[in-house]
Amino acid sequence: MPIRLLSSEVSSQIAAGEVVERPASVVKELVENALDAGAKSVSISIADAGRTLVEVADDGCGIPADELELAAARHATSKLTQADDLFHIQTLGFRGEALASIGSVSHMTIISRVASAKEGARLKVDGGIAGKVEKVGAPVGTVLRVENLFYNVPARLKFLKADVTERRAIDALVTRYALAYPNVRFKVTDGKQVTLQTAGDSDRRAILAALYGVDVAKQMLEVMDMEDGLSLMGFISPTSLTRSNRKEITFFVNGRWVQEFSLTTALLQAYHTLLMVGRYPLTALFLDITPEDVDVNVHPTKAEVRFRSQDKVFSFVQRAARKALLAYTPVASVSPQLWGGARPVATEGREIGIDWSIAHDEMQNAEVGMQNEEDQSPITNYQPSNLQPSNIQPPTFNAVPLLRLIGQIGSTYIVAEGPDGLYLIDQHAAHERVLFEKLMAQHDKKSIPSQALLAPEVVTLPPQSAKALTGQLPFLNHFGFEVEEFGTNTFQVRAMPVLFSGGDPATALRALVEDFEEDETPLQTELEAKLAARVCKRLAVKGGQTLTIEEQRALLNDLEACNSPRTCPHGRPTMIHLSVDALERQFGRRGAR
Repeated sequence: MPIRLLSSEVSSQIAAGEVVERPASVVKELVENALDAGAKSVSISIADAGRTLVEVADDGCGIPADELELAAARHATSKLTQADDLFHIQTLGFRGEALASIGSVSHMTIISRVASAKEGARLKVDGGIAGKVEKVGAPVGTVLRVENLFYNVPARLKFLKADVTERRAIDALVTRYALAYPNVRFKVTDGKQVTLQTAGDSDRRAILAALYGVDVAKQMLEVMDMEDGLSLMGFISPTSLTRSNRKEITFFVNGRWVQEFSLTTALLQAYHTLLMVGRYPLTALFLDITPEDVDVNVHPTKAEVRFRSQDKVFSFVQRAARKALLAYTPVASVSPQLWGGARPVATEGREIGIDWSIAHDEMQNAEVGMQNEEDQSPITNYQPSNLQPSNIQPPTFNAVPLLRLIGQIGSTYIVAEGPDGLYLIDQHAAHERVLFEKLMAQHDKKSIPSQALLAPEVVTLPPQSAKALTGQLPFLNHFGFEVEEFGTNTFQVRAMPVLFSGGDPATALRALVEDFEEDETPLQTELEAKLAARVCKRLAVKGGQTLTIEEQRALLNDLEACNSPRTCPHGRPTMIHLSVDALERQFGRRGAR
């Protein structure tokens, strides 16, 4: 096949594939252009998850009418003039590809007016072909309307995910920029519904409250540090406030949202030994660095950067975050209740299922010395004995014999004696199994009793999580919850299943949305058992929680009655068995090991 020069239409669509991956990519490029134009108000409207409409309106400086056609051309930009400018970029955009790429795969309309002009100008671009510039009435600023995205490359439409996933990507993107630019008013409208609105009053904590709720915003720890040309500010969460994935770890470098692995690693190093394995903090951190010391021209979407002094930046971020953690977190101490002979005094139960009680200093010690709930493994040095007394039958794998309670170790494990040896029970995994089987049994009988809350609980979620939960409200109502929408990204919990009496409604709601990855099937197609297991996991009694003798015994009795008492609903073992024979060998009573 002979070598030939590609047509401008084909080359434009190839280039668009690097810049415009999905509707959220369009929103990102247009929002960054608005911020570069000095906008103080940015309004985003979408329809059909951005497939049929993405409109971004701003009150920035605007584009002169005689430059409007040039603005939609490839490699046309006002951000730089020569190659050396690439090494001290101070704007979000600089390549001059965004508008040309977007216009090549959509019907794009640009309406703009500068302050010195009495009227605005309009330009339409259809599939990369620009029309004539027309004079129109318009306010100062720019309105960029993108319709029928990928209409001329239908194969790209097949790679888009479900509407709920695409909407979540847009909401997550704008949420991050709202935190990075608190002096700018952001408004996101999905159809007729406003999903995000900020005041633009430079108060980042107020934006956190709007996104995550007042309780979460109050807990966030402020980071402010400067060192040798580097500046880091923003918020990180305390060790008691975590998520099961890294999706809410946000970094901006010189006002640009980046997904830089080294920065995330430095942050997690700051939390080293303070968080359980598999748990991650919520963060919104903004790093300012001399433009000459960072290269932003290493990725088509500018999502990655390279630092001239990688180790220096890594160490600075780690120290600044660690300093904030130590400044706000008291030094934990081992509870004296774990040593000494007196049994701790039970406080009023606030956990679920059984009336679990909690030692008053539980939360101070929960993060210290506590084993990870997700990564416990049975001790393989010991195996069930094959030399059982003739009158005692060894239990099957799915059943446990009657157990006699001995006590609790480390406020996390219950020790019990059986006819065939010693049992160590993980109280969290065991309670998780008990709750799950009780809930599913009630579900099968279609008789899940519900209990109204004395005062309805109001829960605020991030916009992307709120969208996922909205479609799952029928599931919650089916399982005994009474949840209704209560404003923008806010829900009101009026009742919970009796089984979860005393549990935290916010924990239950977040359990349904926080673990889902971007490419997972939407919530409404998930199996009910999987979602039930997820809620039970969040609401089960935690490791590090002191239980009374009666509570320990009740948990053992409930576990014995389970159909699958040996594992939690996620497959993690609930118990470790040390046979009498293994104990005798350990103590040298039956020869060498």
